[in-house]
Amino acid sequence: MTMEGVKKERETSPPGNDGKPPHPLYRRSSSSSLLRHPSLVRTRIGDDASSVQAQAEFLPILRSGAWADMGFRGSMEDVYICADSFLNHYAAKNPIQGPAAFYAVFDGHGGKHAADFACEHLPRFIFEDDDFPREIERVIASAFAQTDSAFAKACMLDADLASGTTALAALVIGSSLVVANAGDCRAVLCRRGKAIEMSKDHKPMCIREKKRIEASGGYVYDGYLNGQLNVARAIGDWHMEGLKNQDGDGGPLSSEPELMMTKLTEDDEFLIIGCDGIWDVFMSQNAVDFARRKLQEHNDPVLCSKELVSEALKRNSGDNLSAVVVCFKSEPPPNLVVPWGRRVQRSISAEGLKELQGFLDGLET
Repeated sequence: MTMEGVKKERETSPPGNDGKPPHPLYRRSSSSSLLRHPSLVRTRIGDDASSVQAQAEFLPILRSGAWADMGFRGSMEDVYICADSFLNHYAAKNPIQGPAAFYAVFDGHGGKHAADFACEHLPRFIFEDDDFPREIERVIASAFAQTDSAFAKACMLDADLASGTTALAALVIGSSLVVANAGDCRAVLCRRGKAIEMSKDHKPMCIREKKRIEASGGYVYDGYLNGQLNVARAIGDWHMEGLKNQDGDGGPLSSEPELMMTKLTEDDEFLIIGCDGIWDVFMSQNAVDFARRKLQEHNDPVLCSKELVSEALKRNSGDNLSAVVVCFKSEPPPNLVVPWGRRVQRSISAEGLKELQGFLDGLET
């Protein structure tokens, strides 16, 4: 993609490189249940974009940072986008007042070509649609489909492009946060210290995904879609037999994104977007707790992203790693004060119970 102010950066060094990369628009980088919050309702951005701002009591002050590392893999197949103001980089046809940001992570597999292609084309298909942002759900779903179809045509012209990618995109328009996900990347919102999952991991073993796969003529074997792929939704993979129909009439592997929206409030502190390599070693609440502590220390989303990636490496994540942190305020997250007299409930993990049982069994012998 060639545009003013946009630059592709070199791949991040393997673990141990402390050099801090610049903050580009995007760079080449390498099933949990949904926690529903009462404010996570499917809303529609009004016909007049200014109405979103007019109704909002809170408008975020956006600051973001990202970091990526090849990890222990032999190549880097992740790509991310950080655009705190997409109006500076993409030509939206309709006027937008207030914050207008776009963030995304693309986790490639079988090569990086699909991730690079989606990184370049998906935002363009969204912002150049005549109905953006009025018909936000239809526009985003259409953009994912157009990206998938365009990549199929590109692969017909050049078989070397054959590959696939998961995709997660997050848009902030006024006070509205919209997350679209196809695959196993994840977005987690920190709402006053509590992790709110803004996406679902699309794994073949998920009950809903498994039913869809089987209804489309596919099957799940040993956790893999048609015994080949460990995600249920992705862009690309047209070269893999039996996953997608060339006539565009569905197939076991879907590129349709799942959308979730919420209205941002004063309680919303930051958003974490990560590829599955992050979530292989972080639970959502664990990642929020970790990032919150780091932001309280230095209030730097770039450094916080780097620390998330570094911690994932320490926890032996075996995948490429990419993390994006988006802050909604200029100040760091506040200390949370537990009201006096409120009883604090504590719990012990399953692993802790197992260790305790082993200790007790040792005493008996």
